[in-house]
Amino acid sequence: MPTPLRTLPLLLLLLSTPLTADDRPNVLLILADDIGYEALGCYGGLDFQTPRLDAMAAEGLRFSRAYASPVCTPTRVSLHTSLYTTRHQHTIVLPVHRGTKKTVDFQAMPTFAQSIRSTGYATSVTGKWQLATLEYWPDHIRDAGFDSWCVWQIWLQGKKTLRHWNPTLNQDGRVRDDIADRFGPDVLVDYVIDQMRDAQAKEQPFLIVHNEMLPHDPIIATPEDRRLGRPAKLDHMINYMDHLVGRLLDAVDSMGLRDNTYVLFMGDNGTHEEDFRNPQANEPGQRRHTRHTRAGNVDGGKFKLGDAGTHVPLIVWGPPSVPAGQVCDDLVDVVDLFPTFCELTGTSIPEELSIDGHSIAAQIHGQPGPTRPWTHQGIGKEENLFDGSWRLFRQSDALKDARSLPAEPNADNQDPQAAAARDRLETIFQGLTP
Repeated sequence: MPTPLRTLPLLLLLLSTPLTADDRPNVLLILADDIGYEALGCYGGLDFQTPRLDAMAAEGLRFSRAYASPVCTPTRVSLHTSLYTTRHQHTIVLPVHRGTKKTVDFQAMPTFAQSIRSTGYATSVTGKWQLATLEYWPDHIRDAGFDSWCVWQIWLQGKKTLRHWNPTLNQDGRVRDDIADRFGPDVLVDYVIDQMRDAQAKEQPFLIVHNEMLPHDPIIATPEDRRLGRPAKLDHMINYMDHLVGRLLDAVDSMGLRDNTYVLFMGDNGTHEEDFRNPQANEPGQRRHTRHTRAGNVDGGKFKLGDAGTHVPLIVWGPPSVPAGQVCDDLVDVVDLFPTFCELTGTSIPEELSIDGHSIAAQIHGQPGPTRPWTHQGIGKEENLFDGSWRLFRQSDALKDARSLPAEPNADNQDPQAAAARDRLETIFQGLTP
């Protein structure tokens, strides 16, 4: 089992007196559904329009090498628990779409929200809660550490429900009956803004995990598509998601909260490549779903271990202490957000709790901080380790040469550097046990 890495709370080092309930910072995480790094212009993407996210990066800090597992449930369990998939063992999509009675046990695997809530934070969550079927586990979200929620109830009275138009959203235990003609992602943004206003009125710091439901398929017409009378496309869904991110940033600004609110944007896994139709598909070197960046073509995506399926955007925006327009090239794993949120909020992590992440709070403030030598991702029975240059798969024993991403060919077995990388990563795998 890896040794947990911990740092003293950065904010406590910077301030001469302890944080009080009045000056503790707010945290808003926007976790987008199915979007790889290459979909954003600020990451060199050429296929999609993301002006608000690009501006967010220009005004904040962009992490260039953030990684998650290639599908939602493994990533989300790792996010909440700071455990690698090999330890939490939720390696496939929890079949909430079929009304499963299986659930993620957040009592056995504590969450950052549980700890932060215990210090007096108002905690809330939105969007896709694909970690339990709410009809069977109505208190699951509260038990996970969130006092309020507005989430898509995927399964209701024996039927699969909708998330976009005519959405089925469960708010604090009740299915809303006032939104039949509204676009689900719009409703969620309204809820987030309401939660921020309520916490501000109560002079209470807040933690909000906003599980943005875009741009996950089905490919549907957004409100803007309907207004313009144009067909639905992944491009338009990503652009509308970008617009909704802008609404949240504008709300933080207009409420006077920016100087004390960390807003993070991250993807939960790579882009679902089948949702994108490459207009250059008939040209040499182009595939049907190839995406394009200034660094080269991106093939693959969601469900696939490899850079295209696991390399996600991570942008931090907010207080003046976040350096504007800077890029951090340190490797970041989704498990790192747990200790980061605890450090930013001055929340102690229980000594008996073993986690796999380490805080990137120092980097968020433009300072050198602890760095990780590798990231870990998993799906099904397969796992991989990525050290920034090489990617080793545990089950297949395949080694990929990732020194010139987005190209990721098989490593040359005759290359001494490849042999050394294999030995090094195999040794790390030996220490990664459930």
